[in-house]
Amino acid sequence: MVDCKAVKTPMATTVKPSDSGGALMFDPTKYRSVVGALQYVTLTRPDVSFSVNKVCQFMHAPTEDHWQLVKRILRYLRSTQSHGLLIERSPIRSLQAFSDADWTGDSADRKSTGGFAIVLGLNLISWTSRKQRTVARSSIEAEYKALADASV
Repeated sequence: MVDCKAVKTPMATTVKPSDSGGALMFDPTKYRSVVGALQYVTLTRPDVSFSVNKVCQFMHAPTEDHWQLVKRILRYLRSTQSHGLLIERSPIRSLQAFSDADWTGDSADRKSTGGFAIVLGLNLISWTSRKQRTVARSSIEAEYKALADASV
């Protein structure tokens, strides 16, 4: 994918990945290997955390549609090679946390995806995006769960 076509986002907003549909991959080892490598990329590229989280949910039985999602992330990374985290000395000494959640984002199991970012001064020091353990009964409950995860 060295000469691949560039894309501006790691995942299309209209795409809802699911277990159903699509032919199973002939060799799922390739999928698992690339997605595993993408997990390491999230250490310095929080902009792909959500997308990588989504493709990780299909490691057990990846389809050709899931492989297309992975290739889109790779095309995005290829076009944004100069992006990354810069940690620098900051005169500001405040600790801030930001959280968000999507209520019932996964239509298969109705679980929400929550995430948070923690900033020390001007530097991003911790972040995550993951599916919540339990089903939230309202959007505010999903938001509270994401906030609780950020505060731990």
